Amino acid sequence: MSTLLKNVTNCIWHAFDSLQNNAVVHKSKLKVLTANLGTLLDLYGVEKGLDHFRSSQELTFDEFRYYLQHEVFSSLPKAVTLHIIRDYEKKINEVCWLVCRKNLVSRDKPIFSDDSVFKLFRIFCLLADLVQDADDSKHYVVVLQPSEAGIVAEQLVHCLGLRWDAADWEALGSSIGHFKWAAFLAVLEAKYCCDQQIHSKALVEAVDEVYDVFIEDIIKKGYLYKRGYLLPTMREYWCVLQPCALTYYKSSSQREQCGRIAIDEYCSVEAAAGEGKLQRFQLITPDRTFEFGSQDHKSRLQWISALRQAALVSGGAEGYQRRARAGRRGAGARREREARETKARLQHEVRARLAAEAQAQELAEMAEQDNKKLEELKHTQVELEKLLQEETQAKRDEEIVRALQARVLAEEWERREELERLQEEQNRMLEEERLKRKQFEILQAEKEAQFREAEKRLKELEREKQRLDEELRAAQEKITKTEVTAQALHVQLRDMAPGLRNGERARRAISFVPTTKSSSDTLIDVRAIRHLKVLDDDGKL
Repeated sequence: MSTLLKNVTNCIWHAFDSLQNNAVVHKSKLKVLTANLGTLLDLYGVEKGLDHFRSSQELTFDEFRYYLQHEVFSSLPKAVTLHIIRDYEKKINEVCWLVCRKNLVSRDKPIFSDDSVFKLFRIFCLLADLVQDADDSKHYVVVLQPSEAGIVAEQLVHCLGLRWDAADWEALGSSIGHFKWAAFLAVLEAKYCCDQQIHSKALVEAVDEVYDVFIEDIIKKGYLYKRGYLLPTMREYWCVLQPCALTYYKSSSQREQCGRIAIDEYCSVEAAAGEGKLQRFQLITPDRTFEFGSQDHKSRLQWISALRQAALVSGGAEGYQRRARAGRRGAGARREREARETKARLQHEVRARLAAEAQAQELAEMAEQDNKKLEELKHTQVELEKLLQEETQAKRDEEIVRALQARVLAEEWERREELERLQEEQNRMLEEERLKRKQFEILQAEKEAQFREAEKRLKELEREKQRLDEELRAAQEKITKTEVTAQALHVQLRDMAPGLRNGERARRAISFVPTTKSSSDTLIDVRAIRHLKVLDDDGKL
């Protein structure tokens, strides 16, 4: 059963890797693992042979795989159906998962449940490759190609109802390279399932959907109407299509199985005509013809295509997804081989082209040597003609230069005359400006003299004003004194009135008034005389 060992090698390596220490595992641990594997395969005592296998107490993975192939899996019958192989794979994966579960489940922020992680682990082991470590040739690692990981991630994203970005995944795959289990699980959880809006139940259903596609090899599932064998009525069932069988249940929970139709390469599917709203088709097997119906024409076409595909891949001991994986690998290998062949062909064409170019170069060199003298003569003739043309052109250029020089000289004279005219005009304007400036200076000097004269006159007027103010103050003082004197004289005249005559009193009174040459004194005398005249006419004070 080399096929079974090949299918479960990746999960066995994970169990071996969780037990190993420095790329080897002690036989005592391997005996427990081998005994469990033998129990699953109904083989007992297969672990006892490890005591006599090799002389060391520790085995590498190559040695352990060799022992399993020749001492355990070789005891199984060669002719085993795909259903039995799939059952064996599931049990072996469960045992290996129990061994390595602690190392593979541990992470900082888990999103998937442990059951979903186990299902993703089985998908990883199905699509991954066991390769030698680049750092240590004795050590192996299980890695998943970015293209295969992208298929799983795309299926999971579609099941979650999200949008798949192929370009983003290509960039991520090119940066990471080959995916190990931890990286694969981390990318799925952190990049596509970390949204808080995604319910945990939706994650479980999405992982189950992907698990059904890759592990259970479910090509298609959905509701179909099936005609009964005894009662010719159409009843609705939940149908699940696998490469080897079409199983139908009462509901989508798949708890109550109502029947199972085996499918092989001898089965065929044909569309059938019928009455009513159902779109009918027939599944023809060697034993019986089954009639089914769907709600619409599109669904019928999808089921017919899926059933034909299941009949096509039903034979063999490998499942549908393993064949698809092998087909993808084969297509990739063919593309790489075609690329290598194209590259080799291009290199051959380049070498042939280089050889042809070398031969052409040799012929060209020979022709060049044969025509060398002719080329030299032609070159000499060309040189002479060139010299003649150069001389003729030089004469023409000389004439052109002379004409240009004459024109430039004439232009220079014109410019010189213009400059002289402008200079004369500028000198004239400077002279006029100088005269204007002298006139302005003379006028300014006159204005300054007038200003100084006016300033001098102003000062004299100020001194005259001060003098007149002083005289006015002196006159006011004299008026004040005269008024005081007049009052005193008035008092004396009043006292002297009874003993004097009218005329004598007047003369005496006048004789007492002081006489001065000033205008203010004259004013005082007149006032005094008028006052005295009044006194004289009345004859009394």
